[in-house]
Amino acid sequence: MSFKMDEMEQWKAKLLEGFEYGKSKVQDAVIQAQRIIQETPDVQLYAAIGVVILTILLSLLIRVFKRKKSNTVVLAGLSGSGKTVLFYQLRDGSSHLGTVTSMEPNEGTFVLHTETMKKGKVKPVHLVDVPGHSRLRPKLDEYLPKAAGLVFLVDALEFLPNCRAAAEYLYDILTKESVVKRKIPLLIVCNKCEKVTAHSKDFIRKQLEKEIEKLRASRTGISDADVTSEYTLGWLDSHLHSPSARIR
Repeated sequence: MSFKMDEMEQWKAKLLEGFEYGKSKVQDAVIQAQRIIQETPDVQLYAAIGVVILTILLSLLIRVFKRKKSNTVVLAGLSGSGKTVLFYQLRDGSSHLGTVTSMEPNEGTFVLHTETMKKGKVKPVHLVDVPGHSRLRPKLDEYLPKAAGLVFLVDALEFLPNCRAAAEYLYDILTKESVVKRKIPLLIVCNKCEKVTAHSKDFIRKQLEKEIEKLRASRTGISDADVTSEYTLGWLDSHLHSPSARIR
């Protein structure tokens, strides 16, 4: 009996020793992370965190529609909302300062930059950045029928002057036949949220919903491309108020 007790005490001692060792390693890692955060400029830090979060959300969008065998994610939004900057950050982590105006879609199939260091097989994503200029938006129709997810970017810093235009563009997208029939999941990304004067995501969502309600009331009919008014608007209601319409 005493032998078993001694053996148990030795086992407990080793367990405590291992626990303390692991605890010290975690503390060292936390200290190192804090040091890196303190040495990293705020703009780069916010951008890095944002890209990581968006990468996770994009991965979730792809998994949701895995059964459709599509890996295409479409970036849409007004000109200057940050689509092209986001495209390059997700592709290779490169930074593009200022407003980058695209006249042609940026398109590519690649493993997201923050996923490249992961072990095991990581599936690539086909990412498409569609220009936000009103004359170039019809190009969106080429990609929506095969899209697994849609990311709509909003400039949180300059939101109010562009609220109406953003709501109209979002409304037009959500009432398209390809989006309605396939119930493509939507992620609304509020860009530049780290700025002090930026609007919150809750404020942006409420304002977009108000503007879309006004649009629904003012537009007496929906194009023949949509299934029926009742079906489309009912789906639009549930889509905007459901978890599938995420705002980040």
